[in-house]
Amino acid sequence: MTSSLDAVLAQYEKNKQTTSSTPRMSDEDRLKQYLAIALPKGVKSGEKRIRILPTTDGSSPFKEVYFHNTQVQGRWMKLYDPGKDSSGKPTGERSPLNEVEEALKLAGDEQSKELARQYRSQKFYIVKVIDRDNEADGVKFWRFKHNWRGDGPIDKIIPIWKNKGDITNPQEGRDLILVLQAVPLPGGRGEYTTVSSVMYEDPGKLSEDENQSKEWVTDERTWRDVYSQKPVEYLEAISKGAEPVWDNELKKYTYDDPSNKTNSTVNMSTTTKVDPQANDKVDEDLPF
Repeated sequence: MTSSLDAVLAQYEKNKQTTSSTPRMSDEDRLKQYLAIALPKGVKSGEKRIRILPTTDGSSPFKEVYFHNTQVQGRWMKLYDPGKDSSGKPTGERSPLNEVEEALKLAGDEQSKELARQYRSQKFYIVKVIDRDNEADGVKFWRFKHNWRGDGPIDKIIPIWKNKGDITNPQEGRDLILVLQAVPLPGGRGEYTTVSSVMYEDPGKLSEDENQSKEWVTDERTWRDVYSQKPVEYLEAISKGAEPVWDNELKKYTYDDPSNKTNSTVNMSTTTKVDPQANDKVDEDLPF
């Protein structure tokens, strides 16, 4: 009979080998997980052909998630809002940016109410797709903003679904063609890419290779596996207008609170600081 010691040692060796043999994902491979629709600078229009993947449990492929659009060190980022569930209701988890929004709204004056809007998280949809121009990249995640006017990508996709049936069906679904257009930002501050319309192709298989089709459909990753979710202390720093910095000794983000004379960091001058999420995707696609 094998002793428990032998079992423990065997488990340890297996886990050690697994850990050591798992290569770190390169920045190039990391970016392949996202469907990017932004047009190159100077290009005014274009197309992107995709296939939306079905879910294994029959649920909607469009996952609703709330993010804050905010600037961090001069760059636009989408920060996951832990305080709201998929329906926008409170989760009970602390959300520092939401706290600032509520405090500003309670102030009552119009200026504070206007400022509060900058701290409000917004609903986004995330859907798993295959980029037909880059099938070798495998399953990708497409995130796009909910349009309260009813003119967003999902508002252009659902009518196709209603009229043509389940477009995610692996055997008889349809590829979609996203018609892209460059739109100028207010004040001449550049351009952003919008989905001006969505067209569809004839029914067809997800892939002629059944094994490939099965691999794509059964991909178990969710949006949580590819989009970073910053910890509460990171969000707290941003809510106070401070710069979050990773502290290796404390194993968390720290910051200098500009509203408090007391430095909230510990041994900041002697601690090595390397952000473990420094290579996470940073979005420049704010407007959509």
